Amino acid sequence: MRPIHLLGKSPTQFYRARSQRVECRKRFAVLRVTIALGLSLFPIAGCAHHPKTTHPPARTPTPASPASVPSGPLHAVERQPPVPGVYVEEGVASWYGFPFQGRRTSNGEIYEMHEFTAAHRTLPFNTVVRVTNLRNGKQTEVRINDRGPFVANRVIDLSLSAAQEIDMVGTGTAPVHLDIISGPNPQLGFFGVQVGAFLVQENAERLKLRLATRYSPVSIATYDSPTGIFYRVRVGSVSSEDAAQQLAGQLNTDEQLTTFVVRLDE
Repeated sequence: MRPIHLLGKSPTQFYRARSQRVECRKRFAVLRVTIALGLSLFPIAGCAHHPKTTHPPARTPTPASPASVPSGPLHAVERQPPVPGVYVEEGVASWYGFPFQGRRTSNGEIYEMHEFTAAHRTLPFNTVVRVTNLRNGKQTEVRINDRGPFVANRVIDLSLSAAQEIDMVGTGTAPVHLDIISGPNPQLGFFGVQVGAFLVQENAERLKLRLATRYSPVSIATYDSPTGIFYRVRVGSVSSEDAAQQLAGQLNTDEQLTTFVVRLDE
């Protein structure tokens, strides 16, 4: 019996076609497995992938620019040591604010109580002084731009800000230690002795005439204070503070006058 030929094909053609179909099935099966495997791995790979975060490089610290010179007091790390052996003084400090605010100081500046300045009788103008409150150890540094105080036993008159820094506003006065930090040589210049200050000019002239018979020179310097013009009588003109102190002692003993050694700025 003759074999039945599929679709009129010969056995050779049949088996060749069959083999082709089997091969196609295998390839299709492999393709399906590959696709399925790829699809199954795709979400895993997607979850395993993390976007790369770019962080900016660490900033290199920029060197700080040199600090400007402060208008207020120097901080402790910036403070300069005192000039050794030049000037040391201890006594009582006071402070002044109103009604001197806005008035001219002895060197011609306008007094500003919120700056760090002070009045001293003998130190040159623009001398920088360290003031130490001996009650609490607090310190401040001030520039001399005024003359005073003309009160017995007081050595320096501080601005309000300087007094606040050493915590003596409430008490009004404090025992202090003074050191020169910088400034002109305090030993150079001329010194005299102030023996009186009068609101009435005739009184100043009368004292001047009395002293002029024994001392020379005797002069009158005016001072425009908040309460009026004072006429200050001064005796002598010597080239050292020690000599002026000796003259002050003589005037106190012989004339029974309250004396203050002063630098003659004129």
